[in-house]
Amino acid sequence: MNLKNIHIGTHIKQKVRESDISMQRICNFLACEEEDISDMFLQKSIDTNILLRWCKLLEYDFFRFYTGHLILYSPPAAQKPKVRKEEKSNSENMNFRKNIYTQEVKDFILEKLDKKEMTINEIIAKYRIPKTTLYRWTKKAPIK
Repeated sequence: MNLKNIHIGTHIKQKVRESDISMQRICNFLACEEEDISDMFLQKSIDTNILLRWCKLLEYDFFRFYTGHLILYSPPAAQKPKVRKEEKSNSENMNFRKNIYTQEVKDFILEKLDKKEMTINEIIAKYRIPKTTLYRWTKKAPIK
């Protein structure tokens, strides 16, 4: 799986094959013709409303590919100046970070380690994954 260059049409086509849903049901659900479906399989990107409908139909979160891409390839955010507790808004207090790494991201990182393409320190530096998180992943799925 290539998280750097996402071709969503290919992923959708693969999930359609795996789910064994009839083309008639897909056409009815998406309100389009079979030719339009074939065209979607060839597209590198798809409108988010249509992608959301695919997610519902195939019961799979295709947005995870993009989330994984952002986690791995987005530049680090600029550090904001510290704000006193009284000045923080409620929206800033609701910043949950548990389970931000998808299984695809974990597999990608562990594959880099397994193939010895990167060291643990390089992964920590490049992708800004906490050392304890990375060691927990390697402990659960040991490197071969």
